[in-house]
Amino acid sequence: MKIIALELLQIVHDFSERLHAVSDHDFLAKSNAHKWSKQEILGHLIDSGHNNLRRFICGQYENQPPHIIYNQDFWVAANNYQASKKDDVITLWRLINERIYTVLITMPEEKYLRECNTGRHTNELHSLEFLAIDYVRHLKHHLNQILPGSFDVVYS
Repeated sequence: MKIIALELLQIVHDFSERLHAVSDHDFLAKSNAHKWSKQEILGHLIDSGHNNLRRFICGQYENQPPHIIYNQDFWVAANNYQASKKDDVITLWRLINERIYTVLITMPEEKYLRECNTGRHTNELHSLEFLAIDYVRHLKHHLNQILPGSFDVVYS
């Protein structure tokens, strides 16, 4: 978990400045009305961060695996990232990930295998360790959409 946490922190520090360097026009551009802009993709990563932060915290202490689902399209629309200030979205992305880093780096090892239910209609139980690894892989996948070729990662 510590290796994943450190990798997350390194990515956040490396990409905070790179994200600011993307022009406002490119950050807000949409290939079509049904696709997210780069700013909305970063907003999605913020929302994913919020949901995973809850999983990483609640999963450590709740007696039953917490059931924390994430409706990504609803969250992105509800947060209206497209109308937000670019700098605010980047700062919020950095801050939520620094918080996740803190939770992961301080998580006791005996909690790594505790589970969380992420399924909307079924029990999709995953260990906190799996969720942390998956979270960083997911982050890399979407950062590749914003800054192509940044990572060699395949995420479905």
